[in-house]
Amino acid sequence: MGDSSGALKAADFHLGAAVFSNDGKEIGELVHVLVESDFKLAGIVVKESRGFSGRLLSPDSMLVADEFIVPRSAIKSVSRDRLDLTLGSADARKLSPYLSWRRKDETVTEGLEDEVAVLAASPTLPHWLEQVANKPPDDLEIDGGENVMLAHTGKKLGTVKDVLFDGDELVGIVLRPEGLFKGDVILPRRFLERSDDAALFAQIDEQDLEHLEPFKPKD
Repeated sequence: MGDSSGALKAADFHLGAAVFSNDGKEIGELVHVLVESDFKLAGIVVKESRGFSGRLLSPDSMLVADEFIVPRSAIKSVSRDRLDLTLGSADARKLSPYLSWRRKDETVTEGLEDEVAVLAASPTLPHWLEQVANKPPDDLEIDGGENVMLAHTGKKLGTVKDVLFDGDELVGIVLRPEGLFKGDVILPRRFLERSDDAALFAQIDEQDLEHLEPFKPKD
């Protein structure tokens, strides 16, 4: 996206881009992309700004769900530093939260620690709650700074620097290598196997890492 045709362009889609509603309000920044099992863009996750979420008015609030899911159909245009939605700010506030919390088992000691934390007005997440991402289990979540691991060895390859789309299809990620190269490289999508809460996993032979194309962004 980024032109009047409404087509996504690979060079325009960047993690960290500012997100605006169609009434011109900056509502947050792009923090995750959600990709279906066929590598089509399913949607994006936006982290609300403190002003948009209301946290400026209540800085000590606990368990504020400040990330929400924007479906692909609600993305109007994309440029390197800005993403515009078809939705107004009021409708954006109605979008589904990305993270929710569910109860889990805890020990007596953990329960006492939670009571003390609440009495002390601590923002620490209680032991009896855990975060759950509201996405289909087969969807890949790709985050800036996320670890990329070798699937068969567990060795860390590096971290995600950015994403590359052609149209609405993921073609690869920009990988910041872990002590292998001096510059960022492109890891094509065919090597991406799965993801979990902590990392992306790539199925690639270590000797092939030296042959990955360097990433050279346009000025």
